[in-house]
Amino acid sequence: MAVALGASAFAAHIETFADDWTDVPDRVWVGAAYWANRLQDWRVRDQRVECVETRAGLPLRTLHVLPVRAGEQAGSYRIEIDLGWFGDGAAPAGSFAGVVIGIGDASIDFRTSAQMHHRSAEDGGLIVAVHHDGSIHLYDNELGGGGGLWSLGGALKDGELVEIEPTERTGRPTVPAPMRLSLEIQRTDQGSGLIAVATPIGVEHAAPVSVVRLNDVDPAHIEGGVALVSHLGPRGGGHWFDHFAVSGRGMRIHPDRTWGPVLATLYTVDDHVLKLTAQIGPIGADDPQEASLQIRLGGNEWHTVDTARFEPDSCTFCFRVEGWDASARTPFRVVYRPGGSTTQRSHEGVIAAEPDDGEVVIASLNCHKVFTGDLKWNHESIWLPHSELVASVAAHEPDLLFFAGDQIYEGDLVGVDLRSDRIAMLDYLYKWYRWCWSFEALTRTRPSVVIPDDHDVYHGNLWGAGGRKAVARDGMTAQDAGGYKMSARFVNAVHRTQTSHLPDPFDPSPIERGISVYYTELTWGGVSLAILGDRMFKDSASVLVPEGKVVNGWFQNPDFDPVDADVPGAVLLGDRQERFLNTWAGDWSNGVWMKGVLSQTIFANVATLPETATSDAVVPGLSVKGEGEYQERDVPAADTDSNGWPQAGRNRALRAMRRGFAFHLAGDQHLGSLVHYGVEEWRDAGVAFCSPAIANTWPRRWFPPPNARRGVIDPLDPAYTGDFLDGFGNLVTVYAVANPRRSGREPSRLYDRAPGYGIVRLDRASRTITMECWPRWADPRAPDAEQYRGWPRTFLQDEMFNPGPQRLATLVIEGLEDAVVQVEDERTGEVVYTVRIVGNRFTPWVDDEGPYTVRVGEPDCHVWKVIQGLRPVAVPTEWRVGL
Repeated sequence: MAVALGASAFAAHIETFADDWTDVPDRVWVGAAYWANRLQDWRVRDQRVECVETRAGLPLRTLHVLPVRAGEQAGSYRIEIDLGWFGDGAAPAGSFAGVVIGIGDASIDFRTSAQMHHRSAEDGGLIVAVHHDGSIHLYDNELGGGGGLWSLGGALKDGELVEIEPTERTGRPTVPAPMRLSLEIQRTDQGSGLIAVATPIGVEHAAPVSVVRLNDVDPAHIEGGVALVSHLGPRGGGHWFDHFAVSGRGMRIHPDRTWGPVLATLYTVDDHVLKLTAQIGPIGADDPQEASLQIRLGGNEWHTVDTARFEPDSCTFCFRVEGWDASARTPFRVVYRPGGSTTQRSHEGVIAAEPDDGEVVIASLNCHKVFTGDLKWNHESIWLPHSELVASVAAHEPDLLFFAGDQIYEGDLVGVDLRSDRIAMLDYLYKWYRWCWSFEALTRTRPSVVIPDDHDVYHGNLWGAGGRKAVARDGMTAQDAGGYKMSARFVNAVHRTQTSHLPDPFDPSPIERGISVYYTELTWGGVSLAILGDRMFKDSASVLVPEGKVVNGWFQNPDFDPVDADVPGAVLLGDRQERFLNTWAGDWSNGVWMKGVLSQTIFANVATLPETATSDAVVPGLSVKGEGEYQERDVPAADTDSNGWPQAGRNRALRAMRRGFAFHLAGDQHLGSLVHYGVEEWRDAGVAFCSPAIANTWPRRWFPPPNARRGVIDPLDPAYTGDFLDGFGNLVTVYAVANPRRSGREPSRLYDRAPGYGIVRLDRASRTITMECWPRWADPRAPDAEQYRGWPRTFLQDEMFNPGPQRLATLVIEGLEDAVVQVEDERTGEVVYTVRIVGNRFTPWVDDEGPYTVRVGEPDCHVWKVIQGLRPVAVPTEWRVGL
């Protein structure tokens, strides 16, 4: 019997689990009790489970049974499963179906163990396989390992899957037929043993055709998770499974480990509008297509506030509630009744109250890598679900989460699958669900800003060029030619999963090919955040700077100076986003007292490479220094994937941002850095914080040569701090960098690459911005916890713009506290800056003789005082402004 989308049916005894997918509609998502490797490899069809991936290059497909765990308590257990094959083509030799037992152990998170597939490695368990002639074979899935930095790839080599010789084998394998596999694990004080029996299905009084006995079984092979496995199979078909059951005193069932059908929620509240996106598994056409959003307003009763239709490409339900009261913490749930279930399933969370205590805390994260080589099916190799980092972020009790991009890497652990649009979207969802599994506990209780970067849309680098189709031409790759390689349908599905919960776009008009946009403003707790897509409109230097011979963002012409790459007309943010930034910088309504910009990457190239390197392809192989060691003979990098290029577009963006005294948060670089932007002079624009990667394979570094430093901030700071020109000649002051270091922690593949996250604390009373950069391994609750060197650092809001050395008369404002002040240059008609002051006194700074117009007031009340013709004063002067 199957219930709730094939999720587990728990009998009266907790040691029993059974499923036969009866009444479950045809669909890709098998059910809440299962994790499929990969998502597109498995499906429910005709009330049974099928694996449809049979290619030799994609061996050992697994379907993990999440609630089932063997060996957590003493006793024997039993597993039964019906299995067979389908399809017209012949199955290659060695094809089999069966079960895997003993995956991982109690010390390994079940979500980590659930990634096991494709290759054998430590903590991979024991495979009990039925070949197509009915014979049972046992394989040690604990051997092997290794692998590259990105993907498990390729067919199994001869002998790679090591067979275990049983103690005893009996029976007569016959012609191919569907089989019932019965597996019994016997555990006594004297040791453990295994008996596996294969019996034909549909044959009256059938005798077993294969019986295998194994004595003295290694406990590692029988204690852990359980999965179904399919290896190869008939071309055009695959293997099927039905009537699955486990029972016994040695089996432990964890009902709380089921996941779905709603997998995660993302939400924001802005201007009394709640937008919430519920992520769901790929349900079928015969499943219900509607879900409800309910809230609880005191007491125990739930009230439906919106319903939403299923969006099949992104597998989302998108809710919208107008007139939201953000003053109170409000429990919510997304309710859905899946096909084959008689009961509704709900995913619960909390819509947080808008912070009103004068402090807003933002957690900044990016670059979610799951695997970096040296394969083991444990935490030494698989970082998911990032439990230590998630717990640390939660300990800061952030008011808002910001994920700056690369929530997935398209080739992470498994390669890309682009056989069709639909399969590509399932391939993306498979990897996106891993992110959801890691972070949904955070996102269900606080608002989140999530924006996609290049890897999220299956690019190594993205020069979006306004949405055009990326096509290889003139000796350039499709990526270098600019635009999006993937279809608009695919890109829009990605945007829907990650950004549909954001406030409505400033201008929702799609770009070329109908690709959606998401640049917008979010105000939370009096902090106004401009959210950008800084790749979407950006040009490719390969196209615009042909003399530089740019390949994948890097100049290959040794005689070309990247400083000269600032060609006229090169686009960074584009006209639309620049107009948005300028409008946003001048709007301080709704009580806004602080402004920040959120985007994918910072507007400078804070990275160095060995002087002989022609690209960053060398980065994964570079040596990692110890604490206090300095890397010699590095030079500033000039990577057009960074937002140091194009320089004119970069400077226009910074001028717009500083008009609102905005700070900048971003990611992408895999290098935590804290810098101060310069346009005309060092430190005349805002501060940018690039938070470190959650986990990464590409650990960039910043070790400029000593003669590159143009100014020293503090003589006690490291040599890599101070005033510099980046590889494009941009002015940048570096305060702190979390360079890769030999940490002395294991696994070094994770910790030596300087992983972590950022915390930003904004204080209303003092108008300060405090940036914190936390290593992944640090417990912020511990009294001796240390951040990366150079953090924390606190800035005043007015350090986000240095308008100039001259000042106007001091404004003494009567009748209004914390007014908004705007300064306009009367010669050009341009707004120089707008800011909400503290108290009732403010001295406007300017850079020239003027004259200037100053507006003082409160936009929420439409009360303004306009003073024209002001010029700088030589001696302190007060100007009283009555409101």
